[in-house]
Amino acid sequence: MHVVAAGGTPGHAHGPYTLYDLDSLPEDGRRHELADGWLSELPGDVWHDHAAERLKAILKDAARQADADVHVAGAPQDVTTRAGIRKPDVFAVPRDVARLALERRTRTYYGPDLFFVAEVVTPRTGNERTDRVHKVEEYAATGIPHYWLVDLEPRPTVTLMEIADGRYEIVRRVRSGETVEVERPFPIAFDPARLAEME
Repeated sequence: MHVVAAGGTPGHAHGPYTLYDLDSLPEDGRRHELADGWLSELPGDVWHDHAAERLKAILKDAARQADADVHVAGAPQDVTTRAGIRKPDVFAVPRDVARLALERRTRTYYGPDLFFVAEVVTPRTGNERTDRVHKVEEYAATGIPHYWLVDLEPRPTVTLMEIADGRYEIVRRVRSGETVEVERPFPIAFDPARLAEME
């Protein structure tokens, strides 16, 4: 994880930064988050991005089959939290919330509107700590009911957490060859091994 100055130059610049600084970063294909007044670059990793896209497709298919009134999205769309602006890998919001965002041409969702959020962990990076520690606290404080952590090494594993008394509790850890099976926020069933498969 690199801390990024408002002009897009890596380093520890002055801060704290705002949404305006986030918006002023160059459109160079890199993604950034804003938390507690600091900009950080999200790691670009082909396996991470592939798994996030696979999970998004699996959830969209499950929502369609369940006729759930939800919209499944993810980075580069923004989500507000108490700490600032995050770009979750995958999340779900009510369809009317997504429709309103589209009509207003806003790219940022209000954190408490989310049913669900998932982050694909990039090991051995600063973002690993963010996903496993900071976002666990941050998303719980925002009130997002479900948080999933996806680990790709050595084989895909999904850790399912649900909020209870303002904190996340691990409900289950599902490894490749097993089945993620939940009813909320809508019926979902899949083998985590699918997250590493090529179509």
